[in-house]
Amino acid sequence: MSRDERERLEAYRRKKRRERLSIGTTQVALLLAFLLGWEVLSRAKILDPLLFSRPSLIAETIARLAAEGELGTHIAVTVLETIAGFLAGTAAGVLLAALLWFSPFWARVLDPYLVVLNSMPKVALGPLFIVAFGSGMTAIFMMALAVSVIVTTLVVYGSFQATDPNYLKLARSFGANRRQLFTTVVFPYARPAILSALKVNVGLSWIGVIVGEFLAAKAGLGALIIYGFQLFNFHYVLTAVVLIALLSAVMAAAVDRLVRRFER
Repeated sequence: MSRDERERLEAYRRKKRRERLSIGTTQVALLLAFLLGWEVLSRAKILDPLLFSRPSLIAETIARLAAEGELGTHIAVTVLETIAGFLAGTAAGVLLAALLWFSPFWARVLDPYLVVLNSMPKVALGPLFIVAFGSGMTAIFMMALAVSVIVTTLVVYGSFQATDPNYLKLARSFGANRRQLFTTVVFPYARPAILSALKVNVGLSWIGVIVGEFLAAKAGLGALIIYGFQLFNFHYVLTAVVLIALLSAVMAAAVDRLVRRFER
């Protein structure tokens, strides 16, 4: 690499670092402005503090629940359920998509059912899961799985079907059978869609778990929301909402970082 090329590369890297710093600084500034405005409006009673609480009270509630030992339990239960639902939903969706690709007949047979299941609100299945699996972590796990698996199946199967036919013809010309086509052409071609499905499934898994905890949990952040609502204590409700937002952001960032590593 010549000196000019190295200088251009270094200048490009400096530019990207400045862009990342600028974006990060702006994001933090917006968050701080939001929290400050929320605090001021609540203290001024422009926002009803009973309903909307305020950041300082939420921080106090988090500290108190942590000191009492309850917060760690709620967080651990919800995070465990979410990770389990995320992994199972992604794996099951990719597996189902692969089975559909290997069997075009069943893909056509099941297509309308998958469309109906995808459009159906999964919360409607909550009572069925509670009856079938009881009011515990299994029912919540099944809710998270139901929310994410159909979307993953449709997205990944669509990417399998979108494989460039020229690649398939070339592989067939070398005598590749259907299994070899899948492992050497179709699956690698669909890898970007699978990685994108990981990002989508983070949010879907959180939705499924929180909805499941609304219906069937004695512990977890969703259960904390319901508990606060029953007591008309919206400090608890908003504390749980804030923690869900923070934890989902952390999980999304971790998955995004993992995806970026695989995309290199």
